[in-house]
Amino acid sequence: MLPRVHRAGPREEIFFEPGEVKAGIVTCGGLCPGLNDVIRQIVFTLELYGVKKIVGIQYGYRGLFDRGLAEIELFREVVQNINLAGGSLLGVSRGGADISEIVDSIQARGIDMIFILGGNGTHAGANAIHNECRRRKMKVSVICVPKTIDNDILLMDKTFGFDTAVEEAQRAINSAYIEARSAYHGIGLVKLMGRSSGFIAMHASLSSGQIDIWLQFQVPFQIEGPYGVLRHLEHLIETKGQLCSVWLKEQDKKDEFDGCIWECETWRHWCLSPQQVIVSSYKAALVFLPFSSIFLHFLDDSDGLTLLQQIKKHFRRIGVPADVKYIDPTYMIRACRANASDAVLCTVLGQNAVHGAFAGFSGITVGICNSHYVYLPIPEVIASPRVVDPDSRMWHRCLTSTASRTSTDSLIPQFSISTLFQLHRASGPTILCIMSH
Repeated sequence: MLPRVHRAGPREEIFFEPGEVKAGIVTCGGLCPGLNDVIRQIVFTLELYGVKKIVGIQYGYRGLFDRGLAEIELFREVVQNINLAGGSLLGVSRGGADISEIVDSIQARGIDMIFILGGNGTHAGANAIHNECRRRKMKVSVICVPKTIDNDILLMDKTFGFDTAVEEAQRAINSAYIEARSAYHGIGLVKLMGRSSGFIAMHASLSSGQIDIWLQFQVPFQIEGPYGVLRHLEHLIETKGQLCSVWLKEQDKKDEFDGCIWECETWRHWCLSPQQVIVSSYKAALVFLPFSSIFLHFLDDSDGLTLLQQIKKHFRRIGVPADVKYIDPTYMIRACRANASDAVLCTVLGQNAVHGAFAGFSGITVGICNSHYVYLPIPEVIASPRVVDPDSRMWHRCLTSTASRTSTDSLIPQFSISTLFQLHRASGPTILCIMSH
């Protein structure tokens, strides 16, 4: 951990002569709400410093080595209203060419400042570019702005686009809840993105207030088995009074259910009448994030569909009807425009990125750390990705919101999915939130 860092902001003295500066802006990786806001604010601030030459590099690092992609001249009139739409004015792409080739391009173009918007991988590339520029003794300022809706960059309180992504993800959860609640034996399956961090699903689950069970890839769990996901969905249907297949197989006549107590595995159920059971039929919604290969071997875009088929197959096997709805808002949550909270963050980050460049810094990223805007060395933020901590307070807040408690009504210190399945007793429609890799 760094003992201290530089506060972000303008300096009394500047390193570059504004009238002689050529600045470049590049957006790498995937889309993220707020990209256009940052581009816009960088251009505005550069112009306030007196910079006359501002160019946009198209499609990430590719634009630095692909001769077919020309620079885009940027000025206030060009970027004035780009914040009203999602996406990136400059386009995005993943990957890049040889670092020497990229630095050759920067040198040939006469770029003095390059502002790079991207996530962990982009930051690693920017750090390599910075080191190569230093090796060649080039007076080039390499400044990063952390861009990831996953909120997985180390040391940052949050990154721009995250709040917007959570807001959009919450809408998907609410839609799943409504779909499930409106169907007989309804199950809503929502696939959320988040790489290996899990912050989007955690915050969306907490803010929606409709999640009863929350799974994350750092904590092992099972799909099959007595305490698996499928068995728990079955248990929720049973305990909420739905007509469970184990009863139907053992009792051929429905009227024999009237006023009887019946055993179903380890759970006891009171069933007044089959009609009442159907009227009070339980509704479930399920929120899903891609799983780690360690647990479920879901590795690609079909992972949500794989779980969907497993759920359907399980309920067909036990003879219980299940109406499963699948929602994948992956590209919806990252292609929209930034909300008010992210727009403010983008504005401050864009301004401070320019202040840092004119102060003569290079090889840094600008972010908000412990509620302060600071400059951080790139190597410090790419040492490892930031992930949800199962021992954190936020984790336990999610456990509280999902009513996950021990027998003594205290929160589970080390979250165990089997313990949760045994002890969970939430009322009302149940939603299962699965967070993973």
